[in-house]
Amino acid sequence: MPILDVKNITKTLAKKQVLHDVSFSVEAGEIYGFLGPNGAGKTTTMKSILGLIVPESGSIHILWSEGLSIESKKRIGFMPENTYLYKHLTGREFLHFNGSFFYNKGKDLDDKVEALLQRVGLGEAWDAYLKSYSKGMLQRVGLAQSIINNPELLFLDEPMSGLDPIGRKMVKDLLVELRDAGTTIFFNTHILADVESICDRVSIINKWYIIIEGQKVSELKWKLEDFFIEKVIEHNEVLKK
Repeated sequence: MPILDVKNITKTLAKKQVLHDVSFSVEAGEIYGFLGPNGAGKTTTMKSILGLIVPESGSIHILWSEGLSIESKKRIGFMPENTYLYKHLTGREFLHFNGSFFYNKGKDLDDKVEALLQRVGLGEAWDAYLKSYSKGMLQRVGLAQSIINNPELLFLDEPMSGLDPIGRKMVKDLLVELRDAGTTIFFNTHILADVESICDRVSIINKWYIIIEGQKVSELKWKLEDFFIEKVIEHNEVLKK
């Protein structure tokens, strides 16, 4: 059974249907890209999976169980697109606060926080206040908090947003490292070059419909960008009829 199995979920917001029978599945140990143009329904789908909004119909099995329990939430990491950070804290203090939900305070937590800050390239900024961080630095500390509990399943919403090429390379390398260590990663993005280089499989959502489900990136006969554009254009033409 997949580690994440989404079947026929629908959602209406402000009297407008924003998800139409969305279905896909993610296998344990893969990096799964969830692609779509802006406003296609990527974040709404992720929020439905995480229980932040409730679909009107369909089913979601996550970590081999239906829905989310307190125990399963401990095994999940999540980084939203617009991470709310406590700007009056330093990077070290912010991660220490988040880590305290999973670890006893003390040297083990201190070592965990410092190792994570080094891992995301913030070793020289850990005692600076978050209000002084650039957007890219905030993305990095947001990523660090999402993996502080060593999650089995990691959800990332536009994790490369605001990063320069060096930061994007660092994040991509980290995601591959996490995957190779056993973490399953599901992330939303519209930056196709990032997906093509690290994802095992992808789905494409367009105007609230899944139009491609579970495509293996390695089996594409042309560039992902060309494949993506062609399928979105084809679907837009179908919707016009």
